[in-house]
Amino acid sequence: MTQALKTDLYQLTMMQAYFAGNHNPYATFDYFVRNIPFGSYLVLAGLHSVLSYVEELRFDADDLEYLAEQNFFTHSFLKYLENFCFTGEMFGIPEGELAFPNEPILRVRAPIMEAQLIESFVLNKINFSSLIATKASRVVYASGGKLVAEFGLRRAQGEAQLEATRACFIGGCSATSNVYAGKNLGIPVTGTMAHSYITSFENETDAFRVYSETFPDNTILLIDTYDSLEGARKAVEIAKEMESRDKRLKAVRLDSGNLLELSKKVRNIFDKAGCSYVKIFASSDLNEWKIQELLQNGASIDAFGVGTEMITASPTPALGGVYKLVEIEDADGNLIPKMKLSNEQEKATLPGRKTVWRLYDSYGLQKEDVIALDDEKIDFSGKYRKIHVSFVEKGQVVYQVPALKEIQLQAQKNLSFLPEKYRALDAAPSYPVKLSAGLEKLTKDTARSLQAPELNKPEAK
Repeated sequence: MTQALKTDLYQLTMMQAYFAGNHNPYATFDYFVRNIPFGSYLVLAGLHSVLSYVEELRFDADDLEYLAEQNFFTHSFLKYLENFCFTGEMFGIPEGELAFPNEPILRVRAPIMEAQLIESFVLNKINFSSLIATKASRVVYASGGKLVAEFGLRRAQGEAQLEATRACFIGGCSATSNVYAGKNLGIPVTGTMAHSYITSFENETDAFRVYSETFPDNTILLIDTYDSLEGARKAVEIAKEMESRDKRLKAVRLDSGNLLELSKKVRNIFDKAGCSYVKIFASSDLNEWKIQELLQNGASIDAFGVGTEMITASPTPALGGVYKLVEIEDADGNLIPKMKLSNEQEKATLPGRKTVWRLYDSYGLQKEDVIALDDEKIDFSGKYRKIHVSFVEKGQVVYQVPALKEIQLQAQKNLSFLPEKYRALDAAPSYPVKLSAGLEKLTKDTARSLQAPELNKPEAK
């Protein structure tokens, strides 16, 4: 089964219209985000899926048979699709990097039929994964360096769970409860027990004892099934039994109640019993704001399990990334910049092929980004770098996607260079993104030519 039909119908109907009109010029599209739904930055993720997609993009017999049954498409167009593949190029910002509004995150240059077809897949994958990775980075930031495990499988959107778990790991999570993701992505897996395990035994102590004997090197006990403080006292009893066998109780988990007060009281119980080595793990509908509040008020919590709100990026259901035409090549090889005009300033687009330069201050922290024309000569002072790289050339993937752990480490490194004020959970200021002089001029000239087409003079290739 191919992924070719993972697109919207109008991409295919536009392709047929291009085909019928013998109109298939080279075109350049930008994927970018106009607004970030929470905070000031995005942690990019999802590129790996896009690269696999374009590398394997083909229509098989079943795909073509289905399209023929829809009675939209001509026989000649379907014949064309028999040998369809992606022959263009992709250039952009790698996974684990940070991005900001209006920056070209991915640039696609290809015959317009090819570039048009992949739009929906690009938007689906990068929008979703970047949204979840960014949410996870906020949760991890709020934890102040404490371990965060992703517990979201049961609340994730169906088969998107694997992509979401991967994105959470890029965002900084240390482990997952998702065994399938652990196997397929190499993410460390973690877990404790359910309340049903406890209630299936005649008493709580027996449940704890059997588990500790079964997993002597990794015992984490859920203590809030009946009474959290009484559960902690029983866990102390188990901890002492384990000590007699030269083993140690690793942690206990709180999954309900007033986590702030309970964590302090449970900590006190273990400390007084000489079991200060036992960690306290907390879950229960957590998010970045709740974690921040708990820690600011002195909660005695060593690690967090976060599920629903992180795996769904609550309260934001989607990232509004867009994919817009910015340049087209005419029959004479002239490059014609394209842009969308709008009465709403934020919906206007930036024309031409562009790249992003990231500037740093004397302390090594991010200072500002500059969006510039691809071939523009700019004289920056101080430390700076071009954050775009080549992904696909002549239809062939030339970028080696790093190991997932490397992407995660790169994301954490990049976030460490972002000044604290831009990481605030609420009311973070907008990170400065400027346009180069050349891009500003091209934008004004293109807008004027579109309002007065007789002024439009194509640039020689």
